[in-house]
Amino acid sequence: MNTVITIGREFGSGGRELGRRLAEALGYEYYDNEVLTEMVKHTEMSENYIREIVEGKSHRLFPITVEHTFIAGSDYTIQQVQNIYRAQTEVIKEMALKSDCVIVGRCADFILREEEQVRLFRLFIYADIESRIKRCMERAPEGENMDEKQMRKYIQKVDKGRAGYYEDYTLQKWGDKSNYDMCFNTTNVSIEEIVDHIASLFR
Repeated sequence: MNTVITIGREFGSGGRELGRRLAEALGYEYYDNEVLTEMVKHTEMSENYIREIVEGKSHRLFPITVEHTFIAGSDYTIQQVQNIYRAQTEVIKEMALKSDCVIVGRCADFILREEEQVRLFRLFIYADIESRIKRCMERAPEGENMDEKQMRKYIQKVDKGRAGYYEDYTLQKWGDKSNYDMCFNTTNVSIEEIVDHIASLFR
C-alpha cells in the first residue's frame, strides 16, 4: 500500500517548499505542476487553459450538475470544467497508485479520501498574512516590483481562487482543520523543523 501525503496551503505559506523537502527527506515522488502536465495529455487542452480553471482564475462556477452552461462573462463551459476535473481525478489516482508520493494542491486530499489502496495523510499549511507577504516579496522574481499593499491583494486573490475551486468540487471548506490530519502554521516555525517532524512519522 502506497503512502500519499497531500498538501493544501495558503499562498506564500511555504507549502510548496515544504512538500518538496518532505518528498526528498522520505524518498517519495513529488507532484505539483506535474499534475497539470499529465492533465494536458488526458484532455488535449492547453496547460494555460487548464491552469486558469484549477487555480480558480475563471469566474466561479454555476452548480456542477448543470451541463453545457456558460459561466457568466467567460468562454468556460461547465462541461469543459467538468472534463478538466475528471482528468485531474484520473491523474492524481494514477500517481497515488504508482508509488509513495507527496502531492501539492489539486484537491488531492478529497480525491483520494476513499481510495482503499492508499494510506492517505492530509496536511494544510498556513501562516499569518504579514509572514506570507514577507516570504513572497523575498522570493519574487527579478523585475516583479509589487509593494506590500499590492502583494497583500495578490495573495488574497490567489487564496480566493484556490478556495473557490476546492469548495466548488469538494463541497468542503478549504482550510477547515476538520478536513485534514495535521495543520501547520509556518509563521514562527521553520520549514525544516516541520519537515523533520512530519518525516519522523513515516520512518
